[in-house]
Amino acid sequence: MSLRVVVMGVSGCGKSTLGKRLARALRIPFVEGDALHPPANVQRMAAGIALTDADRQGWLEALADRLRDARQADRGLVIACSALRRRYRDILRDGAADVRFVHLHGDPAVLARRLARRRGHYMPASLLPSQLETLEPPGPDEDAIAFDIRTPPGQITAEALRHLQTPTP
Repeated sequence: MSLRVVVMGVSGCGKSTLGKRLARALRIPFVEGDALHPPANVQRMAAGIALTDADRQGWLEALADRLRDARQADRGLVIACSALRRRYRDILRDGAADVRFVHLHGDPAVLARRLARRRGHYMPASLLPSQLETLEPPGPDEDAIAFDIRTPPGQITAEALRHLQTPTP
């Protein structure tokens, strides 16, 4: 079974950490979504300017292309991507309708502490409130599983793997 998975959530929730763990366990490639942002987006975020839907469009399409390529080649893929709005997740589903979402969420104070400790990333903690405001958690009709970030990473990984390896109806 070739899985296409997006680990989603606001900055600081642990998308990259979990995404890498899942990809390693599933023996499939991992894509860091942040690495595909165009330079203009990186500059905006680094300057503390929240991205607009228009700013995100090309980036989301590039991620959808990666999902499409994996689906057409019948390969698995894990992507770390904020996927904050349903509209964004719909763009990703255009690449692979069978994509499954793992949503990491948590208390804003915990997220802010994590971001304050993070080094070497262009996304400043000052953008967390705008991300939380933009976030539309996946609805019951979206193939998603959600985890609170206070759950130990090993437990999240194990539970996510169980969920992902269970065929969808």
